[in-house]
Amino acid sequence: MDSPIPDPLVELRDLTFGYGERVILDGISLSVPRGKVTALMGASGGGKTTILRLIGGQNRARKGELRLYGADGFEDVGMLDQQQLYAARRRMGMLFQFGALFADLSVFENVAFPLREHTTLSDGMVRDIVLMKLNAVGLRGARHLMPSEISGGMARRVALARAIALDPELVMYDEPFSGLDPISVGTAARLIRQLNDSMGLTSILVSHELEETFSIADHVIILANGKVAAQGRPDEVLESTDPLVSQYVHARPDGPVQFHYPGPTVEQDFGRAPAPLAPPAGEWP
Repeated sequence: MDSPIPDPLVELRDLTFGYGERVILDGISLSVPRGKVTALMGASGGGKTTILRLIGGQNRARKGELRLYGADGFEDVGMLDQQQLYAARRRMGMLFQFGALFADLSVFENVAFPLREHTTLSDGMVRDIVLMKLNAVGLRGARHLMPSEISGGMARRVALARAIALDPELVMYDEPFSGLDPISVGTAARLIRQLNDSMGLTSILVSHELEETFSIADHVIILANGKVAAQGRPDEVLESTDPLVSQYVHARPDGPVQFHYPGPTVEQDFGRAPAPLAPPAGEWP
């Protein structure tokens, strides 16, 4: 389950990152296979979205490398200057949680935005590309609508069309199923899988939706305590005997992840046994 990835697009090597004294990723090493859908999963606060931010260069590692491979080898994203970083980002697409559409731009102009910002294409070419991307997500007919006039599921699909507007090599999805109804979740999952295969993409998916994510992922990485707790094919991860991984993938309330955040005992905080929640009838404290 921990065999090396033969053809990675992204690779973290002994990478450490944190905020102040709080360490989020502790000497972590992992690889994202080229052309596959990789799911980053684990309990909240485990560093999943942090890894997306490190890949995009929004955060920089304290130590270690974050390698982005290309035709001429690799570049360490954390060592790029601003111009090099912008060039690297043009190889990436990002679908933010809840879509993050521009509220004052139409569906068409939202998808056209990266084309207008990063290319010198003619208006006619921009129109054709935008309509092709919207058609790929089933919303070519909604081009004239504003974000306030479409549903949450439609907004997520518009955001996906925008993420693939520049034909990136890598698309990152931050909680793409959050807040969607079951039909929209299924539609979004199918689109991620179909676009990955038809466009030859590499996809990194951060999600807590176990069933839908496991149904489309080729490779699953479970993060815990700043480390990789398990990785491999979905069926391999589901069969893991690691108590923490098993608790997570089977959604068990009891296990290594406790309900109470670590802290002093009740006796230490109150100096005595806890008082009843309400005083006896007829008495007031």
